[in-house]
Amino acid sequence: MSYQLVIAEKPSVARSIAGVIGADKKQDGYMEGNGYMVSWCIGHLVSLADAGTYDERFKKWRYDDLPILPQEWKYTVSADKEKQFKTLKELMHRADVSEVVNACDAGREGELIFRFVYEMTGCKKPMRRLWISSMEDSAIKEGFSRLKNGEEYDALFASALCRAKADWLIGINATRLFSVLYNHTLNVGCVQTPTL
Repeated sequence: MSYQLVIAEKPSVARSIAGVIGADKKQDGYMEGNGYMVSWCIGHLVSLADAGTYDERFKKWRYDDLPILPQEWKYTVSADKEKQFKTLKELMHRADVSEVVNACDAGREGELIFRFVYEMTGCKKPMRRLWISSMEDSAIKEGFSRLKNGEEYDALFASALCRAKADWLIGINATRLFSVLYNHTLNVGCVQTPTL
C-alpha cells in the first residue's frame, strides 16, 4: 500500500484534515489511515540561519563587518522543533509514501513554510498542493478532489523566498548599523519600520 503524505502548517489544522480524510490512527508526530499520513510543521519549522552561522565574527555587532551578504544561504531548524522536523524527514523518505501534499496555509507564507521543509529534507517525491480558504469539512473534501501540481506554485514560493531574504538582509544589516551608531538596540525591518 502506498500513502499520500499530507503536511499542514499547524497540528490543529492537521487534525481537522485528518478527521475529514479518514486518517484516524494517532502516531508519534502524525496521523495515519485510509491511504493517508497527515503531519504538521509547527509554523516556521525551518528558517534562514542567523548571521553568526556564516562566520563566528558576526556573533558580535561591529560596524566594520557590515554589510553581511551571504553568498550561499544557510537554513536552520530551531532546537525546540527538531523532533517534528525529524519525523517529517522520516515520513518523506519512507518507501511507501508516493507523494507529498502541501496543506500549509493558502498563501505566500504557507508556501514558504512547506518548501523550506521539503527542500531541507532533500525530498524528491512528487508534490501536490491543497489550496483551501475554509476548514469546513466540505471545503477540505472539495480541495482534495482538485489537488494541483505543486510546481504551479513555484512563482509564489519564489516571491516568498525573495521577501524572506530581503527581510533578513535589511533586518540584520540595518538593525546592526543603527544599533552600533546610536549605542542602543534599534530594530529595523521591512514591515516594522514603515509601520512605526
